[in-house]
Amino acid sequence: MDKDQENRLHQLEETLAHMTRLTEDLSEVIARQDRDLARLTARVDRLTLAEAERQADAPGSVALADQRPPHW
Repeated sequence: MDKDQENRLHQLEETLAHMTRLTEDLSEVIARQDRDLARLTARVDRLTLAEAERQADAPGSVALADQRPPHW
């Protein structure tokens, strides 16, 4: 193998190593974001349920979802 081919092979191996590392880093970011999204979705669901129960327990109140917007 001549010097040009060795240099080219070295550059390709280096590029592949960088791309592999970048792929692993991005995979970790996506996994973390997936966990965060699941946690936040569960929190929103709990808050929505708690607010619906609070509105249902309030005497004489109309559920927020059933109220007309103020501009009507």
